[in-house]
Amino acid sequence: MKIRKDQRGLLFKEGEYVKFLPPGKYFTFLDSYIEVHHILNPFRSNFDFAFFRNDPILMKELEVIDLKDNEIALHFEDEKFKSVLKTGVHAFWKGIKKTSFIKVDLDNPFVEEGIDRSILMKQEVKDLVASYAVESYQKGLLLIENSFVKTLDPGNYFFWKGTKSISVIKADLRQLQTEITGQEIMSKDKIPLRLNFVCQYKITDPIQCLVEIKDYESQLYIHLQLVLREYVGSLTLDEILSKKEEIGSYVTEKIKTSMPSMGLEIIFGGVKDVILPGEIKDILNQVLIAEKKAQANVIMRREETASTRSLLNTAKLMEENATLYKLKELEYVERISEKISQITLTGGIQLIDQLKGLLLPGKEDTQKKS
Repeated sequence: MKIRKDQRGLLFKEGEYVKFLPPGKYFTFLDSYIEVHHILNPFRSNFDFAFFRNDPILMKELEVIDLKDNEIALHFEDEKFKSVLKTGVHAFWKGIKKTSFIKVDLDNPFVEEGIDRSILMKQEVKDLVASYAVESYQKGLLLIENSFVKTLDPGNYFFWKGTKSISVIKADLRQLQTEITGQEIMSKDKIPLRLNFVCQYKITDPIQCLVEIKDYESQLYIHLQLVLREYVGSLTLDEILSKKEEIGSYVTEKIKTSMPSMGLEIIFGGVKDVILPGEIKDILNQVLIAEKKAQANVIMRREETASTRSLLNTAKLMEENATLYKLKELEYVERISEKISQITLTGGIQLIDQLKGLLLPGKEDTQKKS
């Protein structure tokens, strides 16, 4: 039998391993046989690898890695990723290609810095890795076995899926908003109403907010709800309607005192809507209409008084000045004439003389004097 340069042989006699055979020509007896291996393929035999460990010559020809139950290895050929090796003994022939390994302890979830992140995205490795992306507006909180370990800045992170549970909580550092809608409150004067309240805030301490406090959003909502009920319940309906801005300021200042312990900063709070029952709306509408009518009556009386005063002053002037009186008469005659398109006169010469006397009084007076 001939073993080529790219092959290696294992000699067996009566079912037992005898020795390693390098390339060359060999003769075998009936009770012996040669197992031929190609050096580009991983070392695999019908016998357990333990049979070969005591042969130092064979061991020099092999790259061997032994992986425990909690270990895997990244297999490289000529510094290029080849495969993932799992628990067990793995052997590769030395020779044409350079073989190397990166052993990974799955009890340690952190991925070594020396491992190229592009390898972790390959399909063979992907299922063994937990990946998380922390955006530019976020802060990540790494928890291992449900215990906080450290904060994560924006970026992509990879962890081995091993014996320990891993999770990443992401805190949004942008301005956030919560809204209380339809909050039912009884005013001081026993009028039921509903409020919509808006609160804007930011997370200032992600650890305190997300790790030390359970469900910070619900706790913030309840705080706002209680303060809103307390303050609005001490005001009458008129005060509520006239002090909407003050309600927002009071609630914001009141809530600010307790928020630092929750890792939050309150930025703004305000009443968005005041919703009244239908019958209260009708009453307020009637009051508003009555107020507007009263204002209109006052304005009308004021205008009537001014008009009467103006007429009185005009009458006094005309009483003292006959020419002014006559001019006023002519002004009214002119206004009447503008609205008349046709005049029919009956009654003879006397009616014409009367009209002349009305429209041209100066001429008639001159004729009488002459």
